[in-house]
Amino acid sequence: MDTALPSSAQAGSSQSRFERDEDYYFEDGSCVLLVQDTLFNVHRSILSRDSSSFGTMFSLPHGDKEAEGKSDTNPVVLVGDTVEEFKHFLWALYALPPELRLVTSSNAELTRLIDITCIANKYSFRTIEMWALDAIQEYVNQKPCPILGPLVVEASSGDVIPFPRESTTQTLQNTAQLTQLIRLAQLCHHDKLLNTLIALLKQLMGTSIHYAYLAMTIADEYDLRSLKGIAYLEVMQKSSIVSPFQTDPFPAPVFDNGSTGAAGNAVNTKLSKDTKEGRLTLSSSQRLRLLSGHYRLTIAWERLRVTPPQFAHTLSCGATWHQHGCTQSWLEFWKEKTKSDVVLSLGPADVLGRLKQLTKDFDRWGSATYMHHDCRVAARKSIQEAAKAIEDTLPDYFSDEAGLGLVL
Repeated sequence: MDTALPSSAQAGSSQSRFERDEDYYFEDGSCVLLVQDTLFNVHRSILSRDSSSFGTMFSLPHGDKEAEGKSDTNPVVLVGDTVEEFKHFLWALYALPPELRLVTSSNAELTRLIDITCIANKYSFRTIEMWALDAIQEYVNQKPCPILGPLVVEASSGDVIPFPRESTTQTLQNTAQLTQLIRLAQLCHHDKLLNTLIALLKQLMGTSIHYAYLAMTIADEYDLRSLKGIAYLEVMQKSSIVSPFQTDPFPAPVFDNGSTGAAGNAVNTKLSKDTKEGRLTLSSSQRLRLLSGHYRLTIAWERLRVTPPQFAHTLSCGATWHQHGCTQSWLEFWKEKTKSDVVLSLGPADVLGRLKQLTKDFDRWGSATYMHHDCRVAARKSIQEAAKAIEDTLPDYFSDEAGLGLVL
């Protein structure tokens, strides 16, 4: 347990500046705790529950010395906690069932739940930790999600849209909560909450480059493969990548509210001078991954453009049609549409966007072709499979390792 225990003399000499907590200094308490400048007097039997670190500490021999926690002059000193955090945790230890039910209602206090989880994790109260995490899960799953502020989830499509238009300040506030919750879920190995938050962040990336930058940085910090590829792709697409006339490959992104800006440090969610200057603060590793991803995806598209996805002709095609004509129709379609203005306008590294457009073009191709119906179905599926292959390996495109040899 992360505690620092001062000597009785030290505690006694400082006693005059310690205050007893109004709510959790019980007259019949059996363990005095010092958090910052506040004394708590609670029950050892309560603190020893759930195989906690306190129970282990209380069982240790203390020799001829008075055991810490027996008096105000010799308290157990807890280092690194705040008074508010610890009071929230004690609330969970002593709350009545009707009070506990409040945390799963629309009136739940997210800050209290986070504090309870952090303290419970620190001192190994596993049952309370899981209870608080499950309560956070229920809180986040509310519709609309409370941590999104003015952002709402469109019921018909599931898309996250700003309503009203989100401000930079609100974006930073949302970012702070998302970052804190993702770190907490990762720290406590709560996969369900982590997956929920990752899915939410994926939706948010489309509303602001700030969220894409946050997702990219969090994916790097915790090695979250399910988030890394799509986050890097989103940042790459929302920023201007290298051209022969640019010295900075990532100039001034634009926020949804029309003002230029970006987060100086998205993980710590603080507004830095980079926000005012309108630039993303990228590490050298992030810059390398973005440039590598742009290059590799461009190469992947060139391979696709030259060699279209292959499909197996159906038996009915071989029996009643000429397979050569069927294949030739497919090649002509691919050659024509991959050079269309609509496809080329999407950018050389936007392989997924181009494949999506090709699927739309294929659906509008009509029936006046020399392709058998069943082969048309197989050809369309081959475009989707090519896109799926890109999506599945997307994190590898943004790796800083050389020579990955990604092949479709």
